[in-house]
Amino acid sequence: MSDYIAIKVNIGGERIDSFLSMNTDCSRSRIQSLIKDGYVTINGAVCKKNAVVATEDMIAVTIPDQPSLEAVPQDIPLDILYEDDDLCVVNKPQGMVVHPAVGNTNGTLVNALMYHIGTLSNANDTIRPGIVHRIDKFTSGLLVVAKNDYTHEELSKQFAEHSARRSYISLVHGNLREDSGTVNAPIARHRTDRKRMAVDADGKTAITHWKVLERFGSVTLLRLNLETGRTHQIRVHMAHIQHPVVGDNVYGSQDSKLGLMGQMLHGYRLQFVHPRTKKVRVFYASIPDYFLDVLRKYNSDLYWAKELFDE
Repeated sequence: MSDYIAIKVNIGGERIDSFLSMNTDCSRSRIQSLIKDGYVTINGAVCKKNAVVATEDMIAVTIPDQPSLEAVPQDIPLDILYEDDDLCVVNKPQGMVVHPAVGNTNGTLVNALMYHIGTLSNANDTIRPGIVHRIDKFTSGLLVVAKNDYTHEELSKQFAEHSARRSYISLVHGNLREDSGTVNAPIARHRTDRKRMAVDADGKTAITHWKVLERFGSVTLLRLNLETGRTHQIRVHMAHIQHPVVGDNVYGSQDSKLGLMGQMLHGYRLQFVHPRTKKVRVFYASIPDYFLDVLRKYNSDLYWAKELFDE
């Protein structure tokens, strides 16, 4: 069971992480992690990482159990598009979790990578070896995986600096008025629901460029290019402009008529500079069957596909 701590502030003026590290058995880094994940509240509201406590504030901290997790190799089929001594590029199927976590301790991409690839970088930790960037469980598409720490660090820099490029296709609700556009809206963890993200003026910069590929009246097919890579960015941004991703029951509503397992979102293109060769590499993942099945229901003739994959 989770531990719960409630503290009333006698003397204010101190940052929340410093205050709690002095008044609990948790380290400052642990407190910062709990704040980031929404486990700390001030007077009932989820607090920000740089919040300063005031006299008479009521601080509540939920400390979740941390069961030990160990990633083990599992013989799970993988769609490996490219592999060399430094990295591999995989096409993750919809429904697969990227790395073990509470509630998903096996059957993940990491478990499969450990079996098929073997040696992976240790720059993260024992349950996320090789993982440079992630995509959601119910999003399909491309991921680059590092096989050594040098590659991991160099690729991580590209994602942090937004020089690595990721493109997606998505089916969204409604008929967008324009043929293309940009959503520039900062994203932060939801202030009351730690499992969700939200557009928030105090969040981190998040920019998504979109272009209409095909219109079906009630839904629209988009190509989306990420300029930044925030958690759930496309899903949050599309919901923000009132065109949530079809099948997204977190930021939109599940469409039972289509029999979907999750959101209609696929990462079809990935571009980065190879850390060793310094050459630009571009990879494509074909449109998966679950996506094509839905497009056929709308009688799409895929006239846009050639241009999409010739970029």
